[in-house]
Amino acid sequence: MSFVRTLARPMLASSFVLAGMDKLKNADDTAQQLSPLLSKAAAALPFQTNEKTLARIIGGTQVGAGVLFGLGKFSRLSATVLTVVSLLNTFVEWRSADISSKEGRGNRRNQLLKNLSLSGGALLASVDTAGKPGLAWRAEHLASDVRKGAAHLTADARKTTNKKLHKADQAVRRAVEQATGA
Repeated sequence: MSFVRTLARPMLASSFVLAGMDKLKNADDTAQQLSPLLSKAAAALPFQTNEKTLARIIGGTQVGAGVLFGLGKFSRLSATVLTVVSLLNTFVEWRSADISSKEGRGNRRNQLLKNLSLSGGALLASVDTAGKPGLAWRAEHLASDVRKGAAHLTADARKTTNKKLHKADQAVRRAVEQATGA
């Protein structure tokens, strides 16, 4: 892991870990923010939802993924989880923000920009391969190697088949000459 990644991952993860711990400590506040969103989604869900339990799950997920990301363990997966949770939190906080005053609208905008920035950083981290080729690159190059190998095998098979056909053709011609000339 490069020095920049060693330094940057914990820096980015710290915000998510602290926000997750805050959600765990203040699950009632988070549940209150989630309530309007869940009341609309409850009809479509096949199970009963409990806002406080969901708030704790989101907080715990955020802490766990943040710690894993900060340590560089499962960093792409944990960054993807952090991105999803961060975007969900951004939406929930944006919907529940106080916009009754000019100051409240300004705070809402600042929070939105901060959360979107963190989501963008986590999204970038989710595609960071740490200098190693990603799965898409590996698959593309594997397919290219297979195509090249198949082309060589096809050319070799064609060459061998043509030689065999030529020998068989000569043998048949000799046999016909012998049969008609004798």
